[in-house]
Amino acid sequence: MFRGAGGIDLLAKMLKPELDLVHFPTELLPMALMRPLSGSGTLALFSDLVRQRGPDDLIVRMAGTIYGSTETTFYVIAVYFGAASVKRTRHAVPAGLIADAAGVIASVAVCRLVFGAH
Repeated sequence: MFRGAGGIDLLAKMLKPELDLVHFPTELLPMALMRPLSGSGTLALFSDLVRQRGPDDLIVRMAGTIYGSTETTFYVIAVYFGAASVKRTRHAVPAGLIADAAGVIASVAVCRLVFGAH
């Protein structure tokens, strides 16, 4: 819904100068933001990228690596902590989000290293 309303495009446009400084493709921003929330939503974004750019494109390879290296943090916390009746998640959410950010950053860096600069 946020994407359909143009929110992602606006956010990407606002963050483009900072993302360009660190060589992070703006096309990956929706996936990076969606991944901690929804696996199926991320899969839909990934499928769109594959359709638009083709399976051998560097950005699609980065997106696939992000998909495989990160987790649906909030779903995992809700399901597993709920099943174990854990009431206080304490540092689990920040740790999970930091791990997701590390996965996104490492995915882009490793894909650039292995498949070449874009």
